[in-house]
Amino acid sequence: MTMAEAITAFVALFVIIDPIGLAPLFVALTQGASASARRAIAVRACVISLILLTLFGLAGEAILGFLGISMPAFRIAGGILLFLTALDMLFERRTKRREGQASDSVTDPEDDPSIFPLATPLIAGPGSIATMILLTGQSSGDVAYLAMVHGVMAAVLACVLVMFLLGGVIERGLGPTGIMVVTRLLGMLLAALSVQFVLDGIRDLGIMPL
Repeated sequence: MTMAEAITAFVALFVIIDPIGLAPLFVALTQGASASARRAIAVRACVISLILLTLFGLAGEAILGFLGISMPAFRIAGGILLFLTALDMLFERRTKRREGQASDSVTDPEDDPSIFPLATPLIAGPGSIATMILLTGQSSGDVAYLAMVHGVMAAVLACVLVMFLLGGVIERGLGPTGIMVVTRLLGMLLAALSVQFVLDGIRDLGIMPL
């Protein structure tokens, strides 16, 4: 892989994963969590995303084919699950679950957003998985090319981690009222994104023209 190809791959993954856009969403999803819990969530989400994207980068088409899962079906399922999270954000269900918690860690597994929706489908979602499959598919068995693609992916995830770790600064800058407004706004945007995932999946399946 040439430097130009590496830069192209980095830009493609950076735009699709969107570390800058994920930062305020991370703040909204971890509202009320302590600094240590927020760091743990950020690291866990990025590590899980790294594992998932590496797995799909090396054997993505084979895995989906073995399970009989198409990318459109993956998009639809991810969209539905993402919509449920958007409802939580819009109606403060996640915030209410945190009321009265003084622990330094997220003790309720259902209240930990690191795996869902952060690691998947927001970071390692249909778009980034498809991009990894496409990028590694151009390697023609070149180990150095595969290593470079995965190195670029790791660099993008490092950017995601940095933006997540700055979540506390973002939250202090916005304040309680700002966080409430941003949470509602991002809940609406997340709902719209989830519907778009479903529509893209339906379009790719050819069920109806969209």
